[in-house]
Amino acid sequence: MAHETREPSVLPVFRLFALLWLGLFLLGGGILLVSEAFSHSALVFYLAGIANALLLLGYLLWPPLQRYLGTKYLPIGIVIASAGPIVINHLVSLLQIHSIEAKSLLDTWPLTAILFVPLVIVAWQHPLRNMILFCLGTALLDLALAIPAARGNQWTFLSSAHGVLGRTGSFLLVGYMVARIMEIQRQQQQSLAEANTKLTHYATTLEQLATTRERNRLARELHDTLAHTLSAVAVELEAVDSLWDGDPSQARALLQRSLSVTRTGLNETRRALQALRSSPLEDLGLALAIRQEAQTVAERANLALDLHIPEPVNNLPPDVEQCIYRALQEALANVAQHAQARHVGTSLLREENRLTLTISDDGLGFDPAAVDVEHHLGIRGMRERAEMVGGTLEIESGPGQGTTVRLTLEEKP
Repeated sequence: MAHETREPSVLPVFRLFALLWLGLFLLGGGILLVSEAFSHSALVFYLAGIANALLLLGYLLWPPLQRYLGTKYLPIGIVIASAGPIVINHLVSLLQIHSIEAKSLLDTWPLTAILFVPLVIVAWQHPLRNMILFCLGTALLDLALAIPAARGNQWTFLSSAHGVLGRTGSFLLVGYMVARIMEIQRQQQQSLAEANTKLTHYATTLEQLATTRERNRLARELHDTLAHTLSAVAVELEAVDSLWDGDPSQARALLQRSLSVTRTGLNETRRALQALRSSPLEDLGLALAIRQEAQTVAERANLALDLHIPEPVNNLPPDVEQCIYRALQEALANVAQHAQARHVGTSLLREENRLTLTISDDGLGFDPAAVDVEHHLGIRGMRERAEMVGGTLEIESGPGQGTTVRLTLEEKP
């Protein structure tokens, strides 16, 4: 059974420790062999250390063991790395080797430093209770081996016990600090993972929202181009049908105009589908595009036009220009198709940080409260566009009083 460690870098660190341990014992044994202070007790000590380091290194470098032992793999390695040095620490005494060299080795043998690495690995990799068990286990093993090593000498045993208790207290303190640091780090990693999940969800939501807005925008574009064109063509074809028998020349003129409107609408629709942006805005700019649209609608519907557009209208974001132009198109189309007006006024006023587009007529008018905005795509589209750029749309009208459409936009400083 394969086991993924909680911290993937722990095994490379453990292997490096075993390799350094082996290197130190090999170096010490090599120096011993060529030195004049050679002794069999020291040789036994170094050979035991080399054997323990080789056992640990071979264990950590054998991948099948990790797959076979699973969750037990790392604890067994820690036992080898901690129990071995403790046994070696008492080896000279257990073998009853009494020499100056043996005593010197025991005095200089860095047992605490050797056990410190397994302690850090346990605190790094495992919960706090495992670290406490490690400290108590090494202490009990050390004390258990100190009893026969002391051979009844009470002062020797008490000295060993004193050193073990001091080391265990230090280990508990250091292990607790490492365990707390790792716990905090894991909590931060978990919080970061949760934040990344939320951020991914938020990004997905934004993407879906952007897609929805783009679909709505496409619907408005098609309505503002294709629907307007078809509506105008339908009106003129009805006029052609009524004049066909009585006034063929006028009917033919209207038919030619319908063909022209159809071609214009087809081009507009193609450009809208390709770029979803009005071609007059691209070619002429906002002021000229408004002027051209107002003049074209007024001429087609035989309306007297009162036009007040400053030139030029610069430094406006593209979405603001688009909103103004589409609101103008919708309002003028409604005047031409439904108002039965004789005059239409169009103005764009720019004062300080405010833009105001006004389209007014002297037509039939209507009751705005009686209009179902949800099913009136034109008014709904104008309001949606205004809201998207932080503007407001007002419609003032009444039966027989004409209609005024006012779009107000606040420019960002």
